[in-house]
Amino acid sequence: MNAGGDQGGSSTSDEEWERFLRESADGVPDAPKEPSARARMVTRRLREEPAPPEGWRTHRPARRPRRLKGWYVVGLLASVALLAVALDPGRVTGWFGDDGGAGGPLAAESERPDQAPPMEPAGLPTLDEPFRGSPAARWDSGTAGITLPAARATGWMSEAQVKDALDRSRDFLAASGLDPAVLRGARPAEAIALINPHQKDVQDYLATSFRAPSEENDPLLLFSRFDKEHTRVVGDVVKTRGRISYREGERGALQVTADVTYVYPVTRAAADTGGDDEVARTIVRRETVLNWDDPAKVITERGTFSLVSYKAHMTNGGCDAPTGYLVPEYGTERRATDGGAAVDPYDRSGPVTERTGSVDGGCGTATRS
Repeated sequence: MNAGGDQGGSSTSDEEWERFLRESADGVPDAPKEPSARARMVTRRLREEPAPPEGWRTHRPARRPRRLKGWYVVGLLASVALLAVALDPGRVTGWFGDDGGAGGPLAAESERPDQAPPMEPAGLPTLDEPFRGSPAARWDSGTAGITLPAARATGWMSEAQVKDALDRSRDFLAASGLDPAVLRGARPAEAIALINPHQKDVQDYLATSFRAPSEENDPLLLFSRFDKEHTRVVGDVVKTRGRISYREGERGALQVTADVTYVYPVTRAAADTGGDDEVARTIVRRETVLNWDDPAKVITERGTFSLVSYKAHMTNGGCDAPTGYLVPEYGTERRATDGGAAVDPYDRSGPVTERTGSVDGGCGTATRS
């Protein structure tokens, strides 16, 4: 043993060396122990053996999170609702709002539709519900049902002038087909004031049509009028559907085309009712083309337009010689057809076919009113 506690060059003390030898013999309690050879063999065999097959009735699907359980309830309620609709559709009507059985209001008409509107649930019009059973129940009323396009500079007009002309064109439609006084038979003075007074052929037509209406000179081609002595418009709502479009016409004019269907609920005037308050509907579709002319090229008056063409198709407006008034028929008054074609007055998918309610002395057949 070297002086200073050095053992063979080691700096370990005698006490530390003794503890090391004792722990090596006894083993440290927390030290990991190597498994025996048998244990290692068993473990390896178990790992190499395949797992036993699962029974065909013991499949355990992956557990769904609890938060998805609500969908089972939704699915059950939906199934019950569909079953209720199938068994009793009438009872379910109105669960999601009163829409007349045909959905909510229609979107504005921006272009010609490609088909007629679907049939409505059966129902006769009444004084309280004059549009029952009609596609018009979902239409807007008055000028709200006439779609105006966005204005842009066209021909001789600026964008602002085009917008003003479109507004005035719709004013003409309101004054000729919606004005309550005109509907009661008054002369449509406000509408006539918008027509170019220098357009001689049109002024002659207007003068003659009110004085001596005929097939050729019939005011109903442009204006809706009822004889208040025999007909009363029900309520103050006229349903409309249609649109206005425009393009550049001859001599740089702004040419405006209006294609609008009007639905008028009517009943007999008080003197003719005899206690009968039956409600009928008269349906008129008009296509009117007019020019807002450049005053530098055409003789006109400021704020007026020139009529280019006008035609109309009328349903339940009268089948006899023109009287200047729409003459609806009721119940048994409606006569059988004389070979006229069947027409759906609500079908706007094609162009206007000009008919004034009489075809060679007879009426066509309206498939619905």
